[in-house]
Amino acid sequence: MTKKYEELISELKEIVKKIEDNNTSLDEMITLYEQGTILVRQCEDRLTEIEVKITELGRES
Repeated sequence: MTKKYEELISELKEIVKKIEDNNTSLDEMITLYEQGTILVRQCEDRLTEIEVKITELGRES
């Protein structure tokens, strides 16, 4: 199931909080950063899908 854009952004915000937390180890930060980059790509993909859909809807009007 594809996550909603808002869910992806929420996950990204949580990752940023953890990375900025002084209690997070360097190894965990690297893992979180990797997860964050995946989420950013998913956000970009969702936005592209939405843009295409809006463009198509505009052509149908």
